[in-house]
Amino acid sequence: MIDLHAHSTFSDGSCSPEELVELGVEAGLYAMALTDHDTAAGVPRFLAAAAERGLKAISGLELSVDVPFTTVHILAYGFDVENVALNAALERVREGRRRRNAEIISKLSRMGCYVSMAEVLAVAGDEEVVARPHFAQVLVKKGCARSIPDAFRRFLVRGAPAYAERERMKPAEALRIIREAGGVSSLAHPGLCGMGVKELHDFVGELAGMGLGGIEIFYPGHGDEQRAQYLELAAEFGFFATGGTDYHGVTRPDVKLGAGFGSLNVGDELFDAIEKVLGARS
Repeated sequence: MIDLHAHSTFSDGSCSPEELVELGVEAGLYAMALTDHDTAAGVPRFLAAAAERGLKAISGLELSVDVPFTTVHILAYGFDVENVALNAALERVREGRRRRNAEIISKLSRMGCYVSMAEVLAVAGDEEVVARPHFAQVLVKKGCARSIPDAFRRFLVRGAPAYAERERMKPAEALRIIREAGGVSSLAHPGLCGMGVKELHDFVGELAGMGLGGIEIFYPGHGDEQRAQYLELAAEFGFFATGGTDYHGVTRPDVKLGAGFGSLNVGDELFDAIEKVLGARS
């Protein structure tokens, strides 16, 4: 069993990279990847901890890309963490996050929900990537929302009064940067892209032409019919399959590392297939 989609305190997860490794070992995982949003800063610690515990691991991150009317996420695996162009692009995206966060604070203030950046950073634990779940936790602590889902629904989702857009890469740029950094890419949780069957098919075909290599088929929110659809897409476009829980820790307590909502079981062979693709490119 593997989990190739998990987040740490370097973005919007609640576990350190080392704690994620320990949870993976306890869950009996064969392999893992740390896929924080817009940063690979936690990857060296994660890989070192995994090596120490005898757990197979690979570098990873998750990028939001700019697609009209929706947000699409691309997972990257096996890249050079020290690649200069990749890190410059990630820093540009994080700077866009910082501008977005200031706008969220301003909008919340106008609504009478006074949240400071210091309070958000206290929750985030690191200013590498401050994300909306950190704002949601502060809003709950201050009594402005009943729960994290309530905070998102009332303030932070697209269309809500405190929502603010941020800079994202275009899909072609993201895929090129991942490839040039020595990595491979996979479309994250296609079931959350908000597209119909034909629309998703055509969109995936466009991404394939830009260099997309895989698709995340096994995901807690994907039903049997969706998985079958994504397996067909993988076969048609020659993609490798990926899978993971999108584990965040306390902000999504119903999702367990390795098991999702309880029944997810991503096969070890998927990790071996990614390593084979990477080996063929080296």
